[in-house]
Amino acid sequence: MTENDELQIPRDARDDMAAQGDNKPILDTMFWIAAVAVAGAYVRAIMFTPTEARQGLAQKIYYIHLPAALNAYLAFTIVALCSVVYLWLRDPRADRLAESAAEVGVVFTTVVLTTGPIWGKPIWNTWWTWDARLTLTLFLWFIYASYLVLRGAVDDPGMRARYSAVLGILGALLIPFIHLSVYLFRTLHPMPIVLKPERPSLPNEMLTTLTLSFIAFVILCIALIRVRYRLSVAREQLAELEAR
Repeated sequence: MTENDELQIPRDARDDMAAQGDNKPILDTMFWIAAVAVAGAYVRAIMFTPTEARQGLAQKIYYIHLPAALNAYLAFTIVALCSVVYLWLRDPRADRLAESAAEVGVVFTTVVLTTGPIWGKPIWNTWWTWDARLTLTLFLWFIYASYLVLRGAVDDPGMRARYSAVLGILGALLIPFIHLSVYLFRTLHPMPIVLKPERPSLPNEMLTTLTLSFIAFVILCIALIRVRYRLSVAREQLAELEAR
């Protein structure tokens, strides 16, 4: 909710919202901690982490690309779990959380699909190829973008929540195939060097940077979901007040 939105809300409606205990700022302390953590992680990646011998500075994108991908998977897993809870209990909070996580997941997947070509161009000499992992990731993005479009297209809250829940669960089933695609198909993507059964083959300094970046992105993911959930609650309360 922006400052302009607040100005458009009648004073009595704002007072009612405050009385219900929902006058907390949308961007809370956790969001700013997450922003500082992500910035700090990337400063470490650029300034204090060795440059990879063959890929050079382009490899530094790895510390954004992989954490963004893992947190997209995390967000979409939350969508699927909350969707199952909604279909089971019909709890609108689960539906609200699923919607919030889906938006955040789409943002992180967009980061993945943007940083991947930037990293791949100097290494593969091409911006894009219909590699199995790239194609499946793009398909995942379309599924959850469609999820958000669906939510905006259906007016009935119950029907919207049910249809969205089914799509949210089905979309998450693609995640294991994306991870295993490098084993199942011939792709330009290398085999995993961290997420594999054996010990990670990344040098210790790089692994430490990657771990810190991943933790920072997890905090950011949770913070963004909290922000989006709080915004959803505020919008619903405003709609209820305007309907009085």
